[in-house]
Amino acid sequence: MTEEIKGSLLKKDYATAAEFVERLSPEEAVKILSETGDDLVPLARALEPDFLADVIVLLDTSMQQKIVEGLHDDELEEVMEDVSVDDTIDIIEDLPETVARRIAEEDEILALLEERNFPVLKPLLSSMNEIDLAEVFEHVKEEDLPVLFRILPKDLAADMFVEIDSDTQEKLLKKLSDREVKEVMDELFLDDTVDLIEEMPSSVVKRLLAQSDSETRTYINELLKYPRDSAGSIMTIEFVRFLPEMTVERAFDRIRETAIDKETIYTCYVTDASNKLIGMVTAKDLMLSDMKAKIGDIMEDNVIYVNTQDDKEEVARKISDYGFLAIPVVDDERRLVGIVTVDDAMDVIEEENTEDIEAMAGVLHESRPYLKTGVFSIWKNRVPWLLILLVSATFTGLILNKFETMLSTAMLACVPMLMDTGGNSGSQASVTVIRSLALGEVTTKDIWRVLWKEFRVSLLLAATLSVACFAKLQLVDRLLFGFEGYGIVPCLVVSLALFCTVVMAKFVGCLLPLLVKKIGLDPAAVASPFITTIVDAVSLIIFCSLSVAILGA
Repeated sequence: MTEEIKGSLLKKDYATAAEFVERLSPEEAVKILSETGDDLVPLARALEPDFLADVIVLLDTSMQQKIVEGLHDDELEEVMEDVSVDDTIDIIEDLPETVARRIAEEDEILALLEERNFPVLKPLLSSMNEIDLAEVFEHVKEEDLPVLFRILPKDLAADMFVEIDSDTQEKLLKKLSDREVKEVMDELFLDDTVDLIEEMPSSVVKRLLAQSDSETRTYINELLKYPRDSAGSIMTIEFVRFLPEMTVERAFDRIRETAIDKETIYTCYVTDASNKLIGMVTAKDLMLSDMKAKIGDIMEDNVIYVNTQDDKEEVARKISDYGFLAIPVVDDERRLVGIVTVDDAMDVIEEENTEDIEAMAGVLHESRPYLKTGVFSIWKNRVPWLLILLVSATFTGLILNKFETMLSTAMLACVPMLMDTGGNSGSQASVTVIRSLALGEVTTKDIWRVLWKEFRVSLLLAATLSVACFAKLQLVDRLLFGFEGYGIVPCLVVSLALFCTVVMAKFVGCLLPLLVKKIGLDPAAVASPFITTIVDAVSLIIFCSLSVAILGA
């Protein structure tokens, strides 16, 4: 080790030591690093990622392991980006699977599969999270799907199966034997089974049902009877139920007996003999209570619940608002029939938000991932609203044709600015109101409060924008660029028209979503695409009418 490096390490000045190390060849650097002892990891962290990438492939396994374990995730990612797939596999083969998992990316796993290197691949996959595994499976060749699936532990395979997209699920099911399909079905929670059946073609559904026992088929049929957007459609019947006369000790025994088949055991529910919901207890309540205490004495009897027919978006919002891990679902007689868990609520929120965003952009909802959606499907989802808006834009054309001969070239040049500003102002108001409606912050009963608030906001915005517009026309268009026709009076007309347009656009933008909601339609799907067309037409009428009335031409 050179004196400069040794001196820097003694002072714990790893940045300076790294500068000296980087002047060496990778082979020379390996010799230096092998003598650093406890300074190995901090020195490695100070090295440039590309240099460390050249060095790490030359180190022995123990040093590689120390560096992989010692680097932060972002630091390790930068280093491994410069290491080839083959070199990464060589490193992985000698590391414990828990350490190798940190550097085993999709490319390395696919390469190990291609090589049929199962002694390395099996423990590596077994230590991975089901979400990460699902991402890998979606890029595996169809013929290799069952190969990779079969080397996973059964419980991990089932958890992973739920996370992969429906196309990959269908391909995999077609490759698995009946025995393997039954094993998957046995490991799935019932709500996941129902979701799977709803997304599969009829030929696959028949096979899935054939591999289910009669009790499971009965439960599946019951869940499938509920409306698609209801709480019943997303609930699971796998939860822990207690009777009020049970002791805490007996409750723990029941959890131990049934927990393996339940989706959650942190929140448990208390029912009477007729299965009516009367209370709830948490695992924390049980652990802090005396073993001889009765469940009825320690339970919370003020239980928040939902009905099977409640909208699933409302259910998801309740779970979010109250911070629940799960919420009980009851029938019309308040009998407990299931629970909705937070993971299902998150899926609902994501799905609803996606639908709203697509609707506001004039796109029909598509459940498949973008890259797996065909060109024809994308065209079919986008063209309806574009055609509707194309036809509706005829009104703006008719208005311009009527007033075109009455307006000067300078005044006509201001039309795009007015229409764009009006459209943007209306969209701001509509997005705010649609979001508030979705979150339950406002209802249709608040229409006058919303209008009053937006009216005041519109006056402030309109005043600001009209002053800025007047200054822009005078200073930029007339003085800077020398455009003709922008005298004081024409500029005042344009500014006044802009003022009226902004006020009108805010009014339309906040009112239309509320009216659409009132008649039972989706505000995002109906209101947003029409706001721009309405605002464009009205803003043109305002501008042209003011121009003709004040300027006379």
